[in-house]
Amino acid sequence: MVHKSKVLHIVLCELIVLALLSSFLIKQSLDAEAAFYSAMYDTEKDFIKWVSFDVSSKALDKAYQYDVKSQDEEVKLNWIELLAYLGAKYGGDFSRYKEKHMVELVNKLQSKEETMETLTEGMKYYDYYLEAYTAVLGGMVGEYKIEVSDETAPGGKRWEEKYGLKAFLPIAKYYPYSHFDDFGVSRSYGYKRKHLGHDMMGQVGTPIIAVESGYVEALGWNQYGGWRIGIRSFDKKRYYYYAHLRKNFPYNKSLEEGSIVQAGDVIGYMGRTGYSKNENANNIRTSHLHFGIQLIFDESQKESVNEIWIDCYDLVQFLYKNRCETVKDPETKEYHRVYQFIDPVAEHYIKRRIYKFDDDEFNIHIYE
Repeated sequence: MVHKSKVLHIVLCELIVLALLSSFLIKQSLDAEAAFYSAMYDTEKDFIKWVSFDVSSKALDKAYQYDVKSQDEEVKLNWIELLAYLGAKYGGDFSRYKEKHMVELVNKLQSKEETMETLTEGMKYYDYYLEAYTAVLGGMVGEYKIEVSDETAPGGKRWEEKYGLKAFLPIAKYYPYSHFDDFGVSRSYGYKRKHLGHDMMGQVGTPIIAVESGYVEALGWNQYGGWRIGIRSFDKKRYYYYAHLRKNFPYNKSLEEGSIVQAGDVIGYMGRTGYSKNENANNIRTSHLHFGIQLIFDESQKESVNEIWIDCYDLVQFLYKNRCETVKDPETKEYHRVYQFIDPVAEHYIKRRIYKFDDDEFNIHIYE
C-alpha cells in the first residue's frame, strides 16, 4: 500500500513538472512571437518597420524560373510566394537554402496535393515574409513589350510581348564592373556609420540603367552621394538610389524631378563625385556606382532614423541575367537603349500624364 502511494506521488510530481515545463515552453514561444512582432512591426500604425533581405541569388533564380515556366501550365506559380514560404521555413536565413526544398514545394503545388493557402495556413510569419519580399521584388517580374533583333523586319527590329524579368542590372551591357558584398561595412566621412548600399566599381562614364520603372523623386547634389538620382517605384514601396555620378555630366539631361522612367532607360553616368558640400566635387577615390534600395511601408520611414535599406548583393547577381544594351548619340553625347521597352505599369502613368502623390498633383515629364 505504501509502495503504491509512493508510485502515485512520483507520477503526480512528474505530471506537475511536465505541466510546468509545457507552460514555460508555451510562454517562451508566445514571448518569442511577441518579440518578433515588436521588432518587425510598428504596433501603433501596424506596418513593417524592419526587413533583412537574405534571399540568395540561387533561390531567386530558381523561383523565377518556376514562375516563368508555369505561365504555360495549369498551376501558375508566383516566385515571391515560393520565396516567402521558404523564408518562413528558414526564419529568413537563406544560408539554409537547399534546392530540394524548392523542388518539394513546387511538386506539392503542381500536383495539386496542396495549395499555397493550405500549406501556409497557421504558418508563423509567412504573411510577414510575403509582404516583405513583395516590397523588395514586387515590380520586377510581369508582362512587357520589347524590341528584338530581326533582320527581316523594317529597321532590323520587331516588337515582342513577353512575360518575365522586366527589371535590369544597373550597369549597361558590355561595360565591365567589379563588386563584392559590402553592405554594412563602416564609413567615416561626416560621421561613423554603416554602408547601406552596394558599390559597383567601373569606368567613369559607364551608362547607369534604371533597374525598375518609376518616377524621379530626387535629383541633384548630396554631400555624401555627390550627384545622385532617386527613383521611386509606382507602388511607392521601393526607392532606388544611384549615387557618385559623373562630374559635369551626371545624368540624362532630359530628367527632372517627376520624370517617368522605364526600366532599362539610361538615367546617368558613373563617376566619383561626393564627400563634399561643394557641388561637382570629385572626392571619391575610385569611380563606382553606389546603388541602394530603400523599402518604404509608411512615409514616416523616409529620411528618418527608421529607414530600411537592404543588402542588394544577391539581387544584383540575379539581375545580371538582364542587361540593357546602349548606344551613344554622337551629337548630344547621351547614351540611349538600343532596344525600346514598354512597361504596362509605366505606360499607365504616361498616358494619364499626371501622377497623384499624397493627394497633391504634380506634373510628370515623359522621358524618351
